Amino acid sequence: MRATLNIPDELISEVQRLSGQKSKTGAIVTVMEEYVRRRRMEDLLALRGKVQIDYDWQREEELEIAAAEERERYGNP
Repeated sequence: MRATLNIPDELISEVQRLSGQKSKTGAIVTVMEEYVRRRRMEDLLALRGKVQIDYDWQREEELEIAAAEERERYGNP
């Protein structure tokens, strides 16, 4: 997508320097990807203590062993 943006030259230069990007487009894309990554991380961290996962790894292992035995019994690897 093409866009016309008014971004201060000093800011673009700083972003290019920090990101190691030679092109303005590369610098902007890098910054936008980093922003999205950080916001997603913040959203996940905001869930800390609010989500409870009831996972019984021992039961899961029993089911996995039973499924493997059944596959073995019927000749499916």
